[in-house]
Amino acid sequence: MSARIRGALPSFLIFVGVLLVWEFGLAALNVQSFVLPRPTVILAALVDQADLLARATLYTGSEVVGGLLVGCGLGVLAAFAAARWRTVREGFLPMGVAASSIPILALAPLTNIWFTAESATSRMAIVAVLTFFPMMVNTVRGLTQVDPAALELMTACAASEGQILRKLRIPNALPYMFTGLKVATTLAVIGAVVGEYFGGPLAALGVYIQSEAYNFRYNHAWAAILIACAMGIGFYVLAILAERVVLPWHASERRAEGAQLGH
Repeated sequence: MSARIRGALPSFLIFVGVLLVWEFGLAALNVQSFVLPRPTVILAALVDQADLLARATLYTGSEVVGGLLVGCGLGVLAAFAAARWRTVREGFLPMGVAASSIPILALAPLTNIWFTAESATSRMAIVAVLTFFPMMVNTVRGLTQVDPAALELMTACAASEGQILRKLRIPNALPYMFTGLKVATTLAVIGAVVGEYFGGPLAALGVYIQSEAYNFRYNHAWAAILIACAMGIGFYVLAILAERVVLPWHASERRAEGAQLGH
């Protein structure tokens, strides 16, 4: 525990230092709030708008979770098919690259037409498109880049394709899948919030940010931006915790490697 505290101390000190420079630097330079509010002003707005921001956070969070489940679920299914059949892999990968390269600004108006702007399904579709490719690519890598010696040993022991999949390929793919999930969590929050700029209920972070900025209440907008950042960090941390629960051996190996590198 003490080692973890010592490891986190530099990051904490840098974070506090940035806040202090932000607060007193803006005051010293007499920077107006419409340019960049001070942290204390943003914190006050966060407290003042707590009820509305809480509802907006729950709404946007539901979009993120729904889109993640759909996008990551389809990505894993596509990865299993791509790893099993080469023709599927050659067909899916270009489609995945094309889907991931679509700008959110171009996709959001289309999903609003398909599902209506007031429906959360519109933003879930954006999140699903953004998260599909990283999950699929990482899972395919994990399923295909197995140890050749282990694969040869199981084949020599007359293991079936199903046994090789369950006992070798899937365990090997799990760390890759969690890597894809961690990438997907950050993309999901970005996709949901930016998608809300093109429509949605007032109780949504993206709509709230846009509305408050247009009405020159920049402190309120920055408070919502802060919550969106915290949401992205929170989902990323949840993915790390899930990885440590499901793959304790993998996390412990990384810590051991880190300790050896430190020495």
